[in-house]
Amino acid sequence: MEPVARPHRHDVLIAVLGLSGGLLLGLLGLHLQNGRPFTALWTAFVPLVPMAGAELLRRTRPGTALALATTLLIADQLTPGNVATVLMYTDVVYAAVVYGSPAAARRVPVASLLCTVALTLGLLTRLPPAEAVLAGVLAGLVSFVPAITGVSVRGHRDAADAARLRAEQTALLAETDRKLAVAAERSRMARELHDMVAGHLSAIAIHSTAALSIDEPGTSREALEVIRENSVDGLAEMRRLIGLLRRGGDPDVPGAAPRLSALDALIEQSRAHASSSGLTCVLEDTRDAGETLPAPVELAAYRIVQEALTNALKHAAPGIVRVRLARPGRVLTVEVTSVYGERPGPRAPGSGAGLIGMRERVDLLGGTIRAGAERAEQGAAVWRVRAELPLPERTEKGR
Repeated sequence: MEPVARPHRHDVLIAVLGLSGGLLLGLLGLHLQNGRPFTALWTAFVPLVPMAGAELLRRTRPGTALALATTLLIADQLTPGNVATVLMYTDVVYAAVVYGSPAAARRVPVASLLCTVALTLGLLTRLPPAEAVLAGVLAGLVSFVPAITGVSVRGHRDAADAARLRAEQTALLAETDRKLAVAAERSRMARELHDMVAGHLSAIAIHSTAALSIDEPGTSREALEVIRENSVDGLAEMRRLIGLLRRGGDPDVPGAAPRLSALDALIEQSRAHASSSGLTCVLEDTRDAGETLPAPVELAAYRIVQEALTNALKHAAPGIVRVRLARPGRVLTVEVTSVYGERPGPRAPGSGAGLIGMRERVDLLGGTIRAGAERAEQGAAVWRVRAELPLPERTEKGR
């Protein structure tokens, strides 16, 4: 059997005040009616005391409290009556609607209205119309009015609970959006930092390894010059990224972002780095001259080429590293191929973050990318990176 919860302190206070007031009225000889089957004043205390007990259950067991209070109110009509008993009954009706189940909140007002109407019609057959109507009004004030008041209070309370729940859900969604935004920004910063610095650090690692492994003054001096050049360039890129982070701005269009027009300089720089590894970098751009694409597309294409050249510098076998750009329709294709196989000499370790960054950039633009070893037409194995970046219907020319 389920244990009965302890009465709320407010319910205890209401019960004590109701019982005390009823006892005081009874001791003063005040009563509501005459000509009842039990005429002794003390008989009004019989329903009064358990009615105070029903008040203790108004919040924890509202249905039980209402059934008990209704029985006690009927019993009170057989005695001289007590005002405190009637007032406590109205409070029990109110509590049954406010604290009861949703079904009880709907049924109690309807039942009280039907009982009031039925009582009025019954009294019309035995009493003068004026007295019958007055008794019906009093019955409505005792049962129906408290029930309607409870409906109104419960409606406001439910609306407040719903508003609070919506506020909590909104706050939760806002916090989730904030975390997602922070994660997206961290990922964007990681991609940008990797793409800007990885090539320079890879060149530094390869040339420093070569300088250590080949103990020749000329080779060491050439390697140190390349290391210095890449260190300066890497620091410049780092300063640019730090400046972007301090200024803020549109994350999709970073200030001074590299464009495809700078690929010639990137290829030339890669040739200088790759010469010691037996690599030759070639650019084939079949797009219309002077064509300018949206900045996010150009940035993604530039970074894909930059990362593919960095990977070729670290892993490709001696041969040609070919970069192709084309625009068939509303798609920009970026393809970088290099000879796939073992190569002599020092190699820089890779972590795979570059391929992940390329895929993330392409996914953000709704494009596709493939990277892996393939067989070329001549039968030699090549490593091919091919990305297709969708373009808007209109592009600008001559800017």
